[in-house]
Amino acid sequence: MQTRHNLLFRLVDRLAGLALAAAGTALVLMTAIVGAQVFSRYVLNFSLTFAEPMAIQLMGWFIFLGAAVGVRENFHLGLDLLRYIAPPSVNRLLDTISLSLIAIFGLFISWYGFQLAARTWDTRIPGLGITGATDFLPLICAGLLFTLFAIERIVNMHLRPDSAGVAVSDATLSKDAT
Repeated sequence: MQTRHNLLFRLVDRLAGLALAAAGTALVLMTAIVGAQVFSRYVLNFSLTFAEPMAIQLMGWFIFLGAAVGVRENFHLGLDLLRYIAPPSVNRLLDTISLSLIAIFGLFISWYGFQLAARTWDTRIPGLGITGATDFLPLICAGLLFTLFAIERIVNMHLRPDSAGVAVSDATLSKDAT
């Protein structure tokens, strides 16, 4: 049974790595596109019509994928005042409630992102010529990742009570397997 959990944690770990790599790539591409647009407009005296909508598309991806990985890695801001005075069992309960709300929020983001995408399917993004639904793909994907990563942290917290719900890395898994 432990091997099955380790495999699932490894798969989610790989998914988080891919999401982080995609977010980083989108950030670099957006920076390059905006730089090209500035150069084109002020040096070559013409505007790249695809630059602004493409930069906005990429910004959506790196913001939402980065936020999802932040949920998994527990990088988001939190109010820890109560953690210092509460016993570990209360902290675990509060973490479970918080992560459950994040998981539900992720489902709402995905659901409403899907509805927005369905409503804008027939529209076209000027300069790109692609469907307007692509504006909402980051919402759908990141919402599902929010939910997955929050559930993973809840499971991890209850399988490993000393971990406080922090994501399991490959190093932790290989150490546990020995």
